[in-house]
Amino acid sequence: MSNPGLERWLDSAQGRYILDWEQARFDAAVADIFGFNALQIGLPQFDFLHANRIPLRQKAGPGGAVDTVCQFAALPFAAQSVDLVILPHVLEFSNDPHQILREIERILIPEGQVIITGFNPMSLWGVKKYLKHNGAFPWNGSYLSAPRLKDWLKLLDFEVDRGSFGCYAPPLEQQRWLRRLQFMESAGQRWWHFSGGIYLLRAIKRTHGLRLITPNWRNKMVRGKALRPIAQKECNKEGQ
Repeated sequence: MSNPGLERWLDSAQGRYILDWEQARFDAAVADIFGFNALQIGLPQFDFLHANRIPLRQKAGPGGAVDTVCQFAALPFAAQSVDLVILPHVLEFSNDPHQILREIERILIPEGQVIITGFNPMSLWGVKKYLKHNGAFPWNGSYLSAPRLKDWLKLLDFEVDRGSFGCYAPPLEQQRWLRRLQFMESAGQRWWHFSGGIYLLRAIKRTHGLRLITPNWRNKMVRGKALRPIAQKECNKEGQ
């Protein structure tokens, strides 16, 4: 399913600025996640899983360079069958983001992880979204704030493990100005951390009642100590 507006924007200076930041953050986030099945939902033009070492990595979506053609809100995967799901800019451009998150919760294994990126409404990019009225991507989305998304994840028994903000430069359309304002990245991280144009959230699916069973080393040690005086007593009897 082609989206000319999206494709044009991804090839613009703004699109490359955003995607370069996200690629670096995705690479760092997925590098230490292990399992058997990983799934990228959205933006199939880009491989946000390439730094991950899970053997089966797939892309899913309604069209494009995907391995599985499907709707975001109805994923054709078995319950508790996926170790990692990444969602690059899916929720804010969906009519039913709640249902997508419910599907993610369904297919993830206990302790499975989801990584989400989105546009931050509390940023210069969010301000431009409210000033833009032509319906072009990415200003036509319903931006979700990071605290709001955290609340949704918490209701589904996810625990937000970590998050980060980036892209503090204003949404300028010329590459040279975006380069000149690179100093705003370090300044933003230090002084106005939560006002980055993009956020990344990483959350873990927690399952109530799931308890890791480990060997009862303490009882074994007690039994081992209890044998010693008995053995010593038997030896004393034989000596008599």
